[in-house]
Amino acid sequence: MVFMTGFSWKLEAANLFLQTPTPPPVDAPINILEAFLLGLIQGVTEFLPISSTAHLKVIPVMLGWGDPGIAFTAIIQLGSIAAVIWFFWQDLAQVTLGSWRAIQKKDYDSVDFRLALAIALGTIPIVFFGLLIKLFIPDYDNSPLRSMVVIGFASIGMAFLLGLAEKIGTRKRDFEQLKVRDGILMGLAEALALIPGVSRSGSTITAGLFIGLERATAARFSFLLGIPAITLAGIVELKTLLIDDIGNIQILPLLVGLISSAIFSYLSIAWLIRYLQRKSTWIFVWYRLAFGVAILAAVWGGALKNI
Repeated sequence: MVFMTGFSWKLEAANLFLQTPTPPPVDAPINILEAFLLGLIQGVTEFLPISSTAHLKVIPVMLGWGDPGIAFTAIIQLGSIAAVIWFFWQDLAQVTLGSWRAIQKKDYDSVDFRLALAIALGTIPIVFFGLLIKLFIPDYDNSPLRSMVVIGFASIGMAFLLGLAEKIGTRKRDFEQLKVRDGILMGLAEALALIPGVSRSGSTITAGLFIGLERATAARFSFLLGIPAITLAGIVELKTLLIDDIGNIQILPLLVGLISSAIFSYLSIAWLIRYLQRKSTWIFVWYRLAFGVAILAAVWGGALKNI
C-alpha cells in the first residue's frame, strides 16, 4: 500500500510536469501601479541570480493580474538593457577600443582583446540553442517546458548547483585573469537560461564560481556577457511586438514600466557587485530553494495553475 501510494504520487508529479500547461488568463489592461511593480520585478530579478522570467510569470499570476503579455515584457526589458550598458559604459568603451588597438598591434594576449573574444564566443551557445528552439518548438512560449512546475524544479535545481559552486569554488582569480575559455564555459551555462527558472545571471555566476573566479568577478563578467544576449532577446521580442501587438500598446503604463525597470536594474547591478565583494551567494541559494518549493506546493495544492 505504501509502495502504491508513493508510486501514485510520482506518477501524478510526472503528469503535471509533462502535461500541456493551462492557457494563461486573458490579458487585462495594465494600470500604472502594476506597470511600476512589474518594472521593479524585472529590474531586480534580471541581474540577481533568481530568474526574471520566473518572477515575471509567477508573481502577476499569483496577484491575479494575469500574463502581462509579450509586448509589455519586451518594452520593460529594454530598461534592463539600457541600465547594464549605462553601468558598464566605461568598461565597454575600454574593451572595444582596447581590443581594436590589440588587433592593430597583433597583441592577442591583451586583456581587452581576451575579454572581447570571451564575450563574443560566450554569446554563441545561447544564440545557437535559442535558434534551435525557435526552429523545432515554434510555440515554445506555451509549451510544457515553460510551465510553473518546470520553473519550480529549475529554481530548486539551480539552488543546489549554486550552493555546490559556493562550497567547492576556489575563488582565486580576479577580472584581470579572465581567459577566453572562461567566456565559452560561462556562455554554455548561460544557454541553460532558456529554461525559465534557471536564471541567466544565476547560471553564469554559478559557472564562474565553479571555474575559480571571485564572486564579484563572476558577477561582473556575467553582466558583460549578458549584454549581447539580453539585447538580442529584446530585439526578437520587439519584432513580435511590432508585427502582432502594436495596436494594443498603452503608452503611459509602458513608459512607467520602462523607467522603473531601468532604475531598479541599475540599482540591483550596483548592489550585487558590492554585496559579492563582501559576502557569499548563500542568501540566493536559500531564496531559490524556498521559491521553487513554494511554486510546486502551490501547483500541487491547487492554489496555482500550471500555466
